[in-house]
Amino acid sequence: MQGIGFWLTKREMLSGDREALVDRDRRLSYRELNRRVNRLAKYLQAMGLRYGDRCAILAYNCLEFVEVIFATAKLGLILVPLNWRLSPVELAFILSDSGAETLLFDFGFAEVVGSLKKETGIKRLIVIGGRASEGVDPYEEGLDQQPDDEPRPDQPVGLDTPHIIMYTAGTTGLPKGAILSQGASFWNAINLELDMYFNSNDRDLLVLPMFHIGGIGLFTLPMIHVGGTVVIQRTFDPAETLKLLQGENITLFFGVPAIFLFLIQHPHFRPEAFDKVRLVMSGGAPLPVNLVRQYHEAGIILQQGFGMSEAAPSISTLSKDLALKKAGSIGRAVFHLEARVVDHDMNDVPVGEVGELVMRGPNMMQGYWNRPEATKEAFAGGWFHSGDLARMDEDGDLYIVERKKDMFISGGENVYPAEVENAIFELPQVAEAAVIGIKDNKWGEVGRAVVAFKPGEQLTEEEILNFLKGRLAKFKVPKSVVFADQLPRNAAGKVLKNALREKYS
Repeated sequence: MQGIGFWLTKREMLSGDREALVDRDRRLSYRELNRRVNRLAKYLQAMGLRYGDRCAILAYNCLEFVEVIFATAKLGLILVPLNWRLSPVELAFILSDSGAETLLFDFGFAEVVGSLKKETGIKRLIVIGGRASEGVDPYEEGLDQQPDDEPRPDQPVGLDTPHIIMYTAGTTGLPKGAILSQGASFWNAINLELDMYFNSNDRDLLVLPMFHIGGIGLFTLPMIHVGGTVVIQRTFDPAETLKLLQGENITLFFGVPAIFLFLIQHPHFRPEAFDKVRLVMSGGAPLPVNLVRQYHEAGIILQQGFGMSEAAPSISTLSKDLALKKAGSIGRAVFHLEARVVDHDMNDVPVGEVGELVMRGPNMMQGYWNRPEATKEAFAGGWFHSGDLARMDEDGDLYIVERKKDMFISGGENVYPAEVENAIFELPQVAEAAVIGIKDNKWGEVGRAVVAFKPGEQLTEEEILNFLKGRLAKFKVPKSVVFADQLPRNAAGKVLKNALREKYS
């Protein structure tokens, strides 16, 4: 089967006039998008890029980012999305580790790119939205010089062709690059289309950054596969998001829990903004049950899903009719994926008991870039090991209990911070909460809660602990509470527990 670049070729043939992308005041049909992608592919070929070459991009969400995804797919190039929130030192590591010699970048990052060129092996620079300068070629002018017929890759491109190296968040140690084939994106699209009934009339609002797999796989690529429309938000801004939801007749909206928290706390929040949104889904981090209830009270069904960079990213989704009844569950594995909860010997644990979540399927990564030992460890026993502790109920619905590394043992009892955090979120004054384990001479480890309040709200440590004592077993109740203005998060919206341990333990 041909690679995913063929999607645009086919889309131009089937629905060329249909709106594909909306990026502020710019709107592209599928015909316009495919022809621009063809010109970009030929531009990259003219610069000397060949099958298997790595091509990095450092840019905010924009239609050019989508074009780069598909141009690299058509040529069999490997795309390396760069997180613009990282420091120049961290970016230099990823560029050097991936071996990327070509970098496309938003003109706003010109200063950063200047330093990266000195520190890495970057040979070709292409600026998006800027003019030519010494050693830098302009994106739009490059496209204007090329014809728009279909490009010819120098080697056959198929679903097994590596396409994206998605570097993990790197919450511990150096980040690893998950190699996602074109087939991984294809099967992710198929899985979501089967679960969510996507169609060409759907309009997706993209708010997650496209340097993150959620920005690409949820739901940008699936939307293009079915011929829908992707409305691009450059960066997340709650007021603009609420405006776009209504103004662009959005039907699909995916975000991380922090986004849904910021939206419902925003003074301009109105449930009417979601009137035409048939699917509202959260993932990327634990979704507080109390937040699900808040949206339900506003007449909005907030579903939960679960994914990973290594899965392109979809692993499971909770069905809409169970969103409130089973709030806290990540649902069942997507159609073309197997998931199990196992013990140390890879035996299935009994229903309701805690084990590690493992999975296998055609949407899983091919391995970690230049990390054969890490790849071998991740796929031990023929299944991908998520590193997440989970349990499965009698219906087959999954519940993430905790990351293996975040669980701690207090007095011989396992404590799962996510459970304690959910209890803290029941307090209406709390905006954010995280629990870490700290050393204790008597119990080995005890919990410490880090809490941030909503504007104008306040509670004492004693009030929080007394509230928890009536809801949790004694060994689960934190022994102390500290307060912060906000919690540190990575690009996926996950709280950086390591940063909290360093500061508060």
